[in-house]
Amino acid sequence: MSIKSAVSLFLLLSLLAACNAPTPNPTTTSATLPSIPPTSLPLDISPPPTSPPTSIVCPPCPSPSLLNHIVLNHAFEVIQSLKNQDMITLSSYINPVSGVRFSPYSYLEETDRVFSANQIINIFADSKVYSWGEHAGSGEPIDLSFWDYYSRFIYDVDFANAPQMSLNGRLGGGSTIDNSPEFYPGAMIVEYYFPGIDPQYEGLDWRSLRLVFTEDNGTWYLIGIIHDAWTP
Repeated sequence: MSIKSAVSLFLLLSLLAACNAPTPNPTTTSATLPSIPPTSLPLDISPPPTSPPTSIVCPPCPSPSLLNHIVLNHAFEVIQSLKNQDMITLSSYINPVSGVRFSPYSYLEETDRVFSANQIINIFADSKVYSWGEHAGSGEPIDLSFWDYYSRFIYDVDFANAPQMSLNGRLGGGSTIDNSPEFYPGAMIVEYYFPGIDPQYEGLDWRSLRLVFTEDNGTWYLIGIIHDAWTP
């Protein structure tokens, strides 16, 4: 066989081999995907807890869950409306069915005064004297207009700037029993607390204002405003 014939035969055999080679299947081709660095993932993707924590005290205050965030935001708006005597804003947070209960001390009773959201809007213009219960210690009746009650048993100190606050954890404590957890089962209670005002009283002039929120058809409403202080 001549050299030219041999070369031609080699090229023909190479061409036939290339035609009969298997075609790659794209469905079986594998590739290594780049990994996502952990820092690019959300820091907290877990759902909110089904029940509120037993105690969150600020300061310091850990990152709240979604539920805590909602309630604390409501509390902020409520305490600001009380400070500014903005009853229109306050009324928007009050349960439209049950209204809001005002308790002068930490021991709550069914006879505590309750106002509806509509009544609250113009309550400062109401000069009527209401019965709010009895003074701790003396047992004398608390008969006051809303304005006088507000000045004595709601915003007697600047609670919007209280040095401490808590969520579902009592800060102020005296001789009066606090029955709010039993009176408002399942409630979220935000407390604004002054451990003392005048140093000469060594903490006996502490003050607390507690805002009580409960859930109704997916919405958290204000249903209670509790004042607390040292009692004899």
